[in-house]
Amino acid sequence: MNFRISFFLSVLFILSFQFVEAQTENFLKPLDTLNKKRQNTVVITEAALASVTLIGLNQIWYADYPKSNFHFINDNDEWLQMDKIGHLYSAYHLGRFGAEALNWSGASKKNQLIYGAGVGFAFLTAVEVLDGYSAEWGASSGDLIANATGTALYVSQELLWNEQRITPKFSFHTTQYANKRSDKLGSSLNEQILKDYNGQTYWLSVNLYSFAKETKIPKWLNVAFGYGADGMLSGNNKNENFVLAQNPENFRQIYLSFDVDLAKINTKSHFLKTIFSVFNTIKIPAPTLEYTANKGLKGHLFYF
Repeated sequence: MNFRISFFLSVLFILSFQFVEAQTENFLKPLDTLNKKRQNTVVITEAALASVTLIGLNQIWYADYPKSNFHFINDNDEWLQMDKIGHLYSAYHLGRFGAEALNWSGASKKNQLIYGAGVGFAFLTAVEVLDGYSAEWGASSGDLIANATGTALYVSQELLWNEQRITPKFSFHTTQYANKRSDKLGSSLNEQILKDYNGQTYWLSVNLYSFAKETKIPKWLNVAFGYGADGMLSGNNKNENFVLAQNPENFRQIYLSFDVDLAKINTKSHFLKTIFSVFNTIKIPAPTLEYTANKGLKGHLFYF
């Protein structure tokens, strides 16, 4: 009797799982023609998320600092430009997600590129406006240019190739510098991922098959070119007595590695395609060559 009950429950579970999976697949499948209900869902959801995020930023990040008249600052020489590349990366992927969301609703390619891909630039520009009214910071022309470049990188590839052959990616490892300057570089792992530029690496991951489709190169195989920096305790190490006392040696890092383009993995599952799309923002650990002007060439068995 127990065996029969267990068997029945197992069959019921499998059938239920298959039903849920089938419903999920049907829901995640992009449409060929415009579905206004889906399109409205995308627009309302994006507007709500952006509004809540901006309100949250204003209350949590800016509220404790004095306001000022709107102004610009020149911070282009700070953090060895790591923050600028971060803006490019963010604008690209926010725009990509926006375009893919409109594609899910069946919107035209034109609307995907104009309204979807523009989401990243619009949102990050709003953040710059908040910076511009803060006496502690200020709007940055360099940030705005980086935001526009990230959006342009996505849109230009869609117009030129109708696919993304070059994808910005991100990796992170903890460093010794966060303990020395936790107020600037973060005290927790979550903060350090955002603030400790010494541990961040930004990549341009290039899909090889896309440029040589007549070959037998695996469709998912990428070569990745990375950029990082090290030895930074502040945005500009020349301006703070504390930093000068620590006497860090800051330098740029250039990387060459392999990567996987998750978007090029063949699967009929729209659930997996969605998961792959989200995680295609991250560079996988792989054997890597690193070059710095002061230390020359160095190899890593696995680098992240």
